[in-house]
Amino acid sequence: MNLERILHSQGFGSRKLCRILILNNEVTVNGEPCDDPAADFDTTGLHFTVKGEAWEFREKAHLMLHKPAGYECSLKPAIRPGVHSLLPALLRERGVQNIGRLDEDTTGLLLFSDDGQFIHRMSSPKWKVPKIYEVTLKHPADTRIAQTLMQGVQLHDEPEPIAALNCVLINEHVLHLTLGEGKYHQVKRMIAAAGNRVEALKRIAIGRLVLPDDLAAGMWRWLSEDDLAKLARGQT
Repeated sequence: MNLERILHSQGFGSRKLCRILILNNEVTVNGEPCDDPAADFDTTGLHFTVKGEAWEFREKAHLMLHKPAGYECSLKPAIRPGVHSLLPALLRERGVQNIGRLDEDTTGLLLFSDDGQFIHRMSSPKWKVPKIYEVTLKHPADTRIAQTLMQGVQLHDEPEPIAALNCVLINEHVLHLTLGEGKYHQVKRMIAAAGNRVEALKRIAIGRLVLPDDLAAGMWRWLSEDDLAKLARGQT
């Protein structure tokens, strides 16, 4: 693939803008400067810099974000800023989408991609990718709430009771709730149906992929091959 197309595919702007970056000697490829937009490169394992910042060629973008509170999971947020504003402009230019949604006040693990097949696999109810939430309860609880949530609770406008895949009471105010689906305000509604209230909500895992302890709120990183394998193995 020629260098102009490489930069364009990675979100560095229009073909014209990418050409200008190259002609202005602002691009290196595998450690060597290149001022020829038509120069061809094998994209396998390709590393390059743009204006001194290092990048790796990725045919498809797969990444995670530690969503902070106060952000909407929307490309056109209504009131609060959108989660996409936390990502570099080139990722927005590539058209990455958030996979699923977290409420404005919910924090935790959120995936993004421009890979349609991956997005479908992670979001389709058919695949039932489990998601684990750390729920902080308003009122103290005992193991009975976990039993209730795993047996199933009846939600308004739902034809049948909905049960958690798993529920572990960490202490009287914190539980870890595993769900295989994602209905509107599902965690909050399930906790209310079980006789309690949600004070704080954080998604800590999707499938077998756990939110890293060292990924601060508002920060993002690429998904590694190991991360993608964990997501694949976490499907049921």
